[in-house]
Amino acid sequence: MKSSLTHELLAEFFGTMLFMTFGCGSVAMVKLFGTGVPGEVVNGGFTNIVLGWGLGVMLGVYLAAGTSGAHLNPAITMTFAIFRGFPWRKVIPYSLAQTAGAFTAAAVVFWDYLPAFHRADPGLLRTGGVFTTFPAFPGQPMVGLLDQVIGTALLLIAVLAVTDDRNIAPPPNLQPVLIGLVVVLMGISFGGLQGYAINPARDFGPRVAHAILPISDKGNSDWGYALVPIVGPLIAGGIGAAVIRLIQ
Repeated sequence: MKSSLTHELLAEFFGTMLFMTFGCGSVAMVKLFGTGVPGEVVNGGFTNIVLGWGLGVMLGVYLAAGTSGAHLNPAITMTFAIFRGFPWRKVIPYSLAQTAGAFTAAAVVFWDYLPAFHRADPGLLRTGGVFTTFPAFPGQPMVGLLDQVIGTALLLIAVLAVTDDRNIAPPPNLQPVLIGLVVVLMGISFGGLQGYAINPARDFGPRVAHAILPISDKGNSDWGYALVPIVGPLIAGGIGAAVIRLIQ
């Protein structure tokens, strides 16, 4: 596989874009076509969303793993730099590529679902939720920060466990499946408070897209909350990896 930094960044960009397109697309299916309009079919609910994100992550990892390692998350990139010898000079470029991929995915979903966005009733639907996360309890940033720290630490523990050759690791071709299942499990277990962003790129890129896209009656992008799903996962990366270090 090609391994220059340019190819690695392209892999991170397209891997993140792929999983984000499926993830945001699954949210759009539920929100834009499940609003209770008479005669309209309700396309699932939260279970559909967590499956969309998990399967999307699985495919994103399959796409990028051979070239870049398929971090697809700045928290994972930083953790690998601290604990697995990943070059620090690549941390910021990887993070920017991941964020750009997430932004592009949000734009693609908006473009594809444009008629549905225009039809959505702003009184019934907060369309920003298709792209980014919002707190279930506004005005309580510490609740959100704790949720993001715990959620991302659990994610990192699971990812490091299933990719560690010293552990009872699965074959490499099955690791993306397990990582996707971890994301499904995170949504089922910890998706209520903050939408389980657990990934700064996944939240920030689409939040920027939501702010600049011409969405009718879209409301604000809640920039007062935006730091929570950035800072929380970055703090958690070290915690999750430290736990793995303690037991291995």
